[in-house]
Formats: sequence, C-alpha cells, structure tokens
Amino acid sequence: MFCYQCEQTVNGTGCTKAGVCGKNEDLASLQDTLTIALRGIAAYAYHARELGATDEKVDAFLAEGLFSTLTNVNFNLESHIAMLLKAGEINLRAMELLNKAHVERFGVPEPTKVQVGTKAGPGIVVTGHDLLDLYELLRQTEGKGINVYTHGEMLPAHAYPELKKFPHLVGNYGTAWQNQRREFEEFSGAILGTTNCVLIPKESYKDRMFTCGIADLPGVTHIKDRDFTPVIEKALAQPPLPENLGPSTMTGFHHNPVLALADKIIAAVKAGKIRHFFLVGGCDGSRPSRNYYTEFVQKLPEDCVVLTLGCGKYRFNYLDLGEIDGIPRLLDMGQCNDAYSAIQVAVALAEAFDCGVNDLPLSLVLSWFEQKAVAILLTLLHLGIKNIRIGPSLPAFITPNVLKVLQENYNLQPITTPEEDIKAILG
Repeated sequence: MFCYQCEQTVNGTGCTKAGVCGKNEDLASLQDTLTIALRGIAAYAYHARELGATDEKVDAFLAEGLFSTLTNVNFNLESHIAMLLKAGEINLRAMELLNKAHVERFGVPEPTKVQVGTKAGPGIVVTGHDLLDLYELLRQTEGKGINVYTHGEMLPAHAYPELKKFPHLVGNYGTAWQNQRREFEEFSGAILGTTNCVLIPKESYKDRMFTCGIADLPGVTHIKDRDFTPVIEKALAQPPLPENLGPSTMTGFHHNPVLALADKIIAAVKAGKIRHFFLVGGCDGSRPSRNYYTEFVQKLPEDCVVLTLGCGKYRFNYLDLGEIDGIPRLLDMGQCNDAYSAIQVAVALAEAFDCGVNDLPLSLVLSWFEQKAVAILLTLLHLGIKNIRIGPSLPAFITPNVLKVLQENYNLQPITTPEEDIKAILG
C-alpha cells in the first residue's frame, strides 16, 4: 500500500514510520481483513442483485467499509475491530438476501441424489456460483440433445425445483475449483465459467471454454447478455462424451428440510444416539494439508453428524456415512453462502434445547481460502460463536497481536491433527 503521510510504498507489515503517520502492522492487518471481507460481501450482493434483490444497508456498508480503509482516515484499532464485526453482521444480511432470492426464483432446495460422472452424448459443464446463468443455459439447451453438468460450487443447483425440473441437467462432473485444469482437459465438451473460482485454462481446452458475467479470462470467448448460442454450438461440434458414471452424492439439505427433521434430531440427541454435530466445510485449495478434512470426517465416531457447505465438501462428500434413525450423517447444505442455512439450523436447535449456540453439541471446523470465507468467519464472530477451528493454516494477513485478540475473545484455534482435535472436542 502507499502511505500518503510518509510518501512511500510500504509492505504488508505497515509503515516504517509508524510514529509519524500512525500506521502499524496490526492496523494494516485489520484493514486487509476488512478489504478481503468486503469482496466476499460484494459477491453475495452481486448474485442477489442479478435476481432482482437489493438491500440498502448492504450497499451502504460496502461504501462505508471501503472508505474506512483509506490510509489517512482512521488510525483507531478499536474502531477497526468494530468495523470487522459490523462486516460480519452485514454479510449475514447479504447471505439472507441471496438465500431469499434463490428460494423465490428457484424454489426451496430439496435433499437430492446427484449422479457423478458423464453420460454418453454432447455435454456442457458449468462451474462457478451463479444459478441464474445455469438456469438460462438450461432453458436455451432444451430439446437440443445436450447434457448439462455442474462442477464445483454449482453442485447444489440440483436441489432447486426450478433447476432440477430440466431432465438434461444430468449430474455433476469433477470436484472443486483447484482441479479445473486437469478435469476440464479430460472433459471433451464445452465449458462455461461463471463468477469467481475460474482458473486460467490450458491451451488444450481454451477454444471450448467460455465465461459470462463477472468472469472473464484472456483468450476465452466471453458471453454477453446470457446468450449462450456459442456455447451450445461448440458443445454440438465436439466429440460426444463417453458413458462414465461414478457414484452418486447428496445435496440440498437447506435449513427448511433439515428443520423439518427437528423433532427426530432432538429425540436422537436426548436418547444419546447423536452425540455431536460438526460443521466441516468452507473453501478448498491445493495444499496436501487439506487432506486433514477428509481424515477428520473419516475418523469421527458413528454417533456424530456432519454438516457441510462450500467446495470443501469435495474432500469427503463421496463417503457413505450412513444414517442415525433416518437422519443422514452427512448433510450438504449447499454453496458457501448457504452458511446462512447452517446458522439458522444452529439457532433453531439452541432454541429447542433452551441454550446458547455455544452450549450446543456443535463444533465448527472450517477450511478457509478466499474472500467469502473471511466474510463468513466475521459473521460467526459477530454472532458470538466461539471455539472455531480453522485451517489448514491461519491467514497470512492476521498478525500475532490480532490473532491474540481473536483467541482471547473467541477462542479461535488453528487445526492440529484430526485425532487430537476430535479428542479435544469430544473429550
């Protein structure tokens, strides 16, 4: 960043003349955190706006929050911490706005079994987050003999009634965003990237990749006004995909269907059949240390239930964890923004058991990577949720002093090993 008082460019540790301009590494850390969270909030607000939903308070905070990060505006650490918690509050509002927009346009998600792999015939795979882009593609490909597949954070689309009604939305192909370059090279059909989490393509498939909306890649055809004719033409011109079906997976455990099971859940907890709930999810990445989340879920006792969301679920959503009294032990709540659903479930269970959320047999074990994950973490802190475990490493923009505040006030902890963390949580 550039310090206007010292008239020099400074690195992430803050201005070297802190006594002159008031900048220091902790203030820089808080400002970086807020800036990153604002990007996540903006993403949710953008998706909601595309569906006709807006919120004046969300829009106003985006301006206020960004303004507060100016170099020569605010040197008060306490007010920056307050601004971060407000960012968490506004992000909750943005996620609620997007949830309502999705439900009003596409219906309430339903628990749905999704076929993994490819069917014989022409195909288009869609990655990203924007459900409206997928809907328009499905509408335009009706009757053309093209199979449409989801990828990454698009998997939860299969649970929405207005999307699953299209019979040519046939399944999910591939896994999380970081595997695109390998998975898309192996996919012989057309590829559509929406919003973020889109990687620079290899030359081997660049000519059959397309972007739309906010996503735009060099050398890749960009679709305007959701006219997907070029994507359709490319899919029909490509060699047909082979029949290569894998196992199925489940998605669609929105808070509405989960809370419909509330009586069963409460009874199972009181009977000692469900000992603990774990929310294991978030953003995925390529570090080998992220295998922690697969091992964590594999090693949980059979009387524990796992809630998941975001692309982090691809670390373990192929596992068959079975059921407890008809309640699936693995409940995929959807995209990263569906953290809103997880919060609604936690609040409802706390009310049912007449306790606070922190007193529930519920632990959060989160994987973070990018902007929206930071915004969601701030939402959880705004709600006063404690004892969160986060990994695979702590954000580099969090200084030791800021981390100390988070640990003292919220007991935020880095993950260790699956065995040690499970033992510490379950006792």
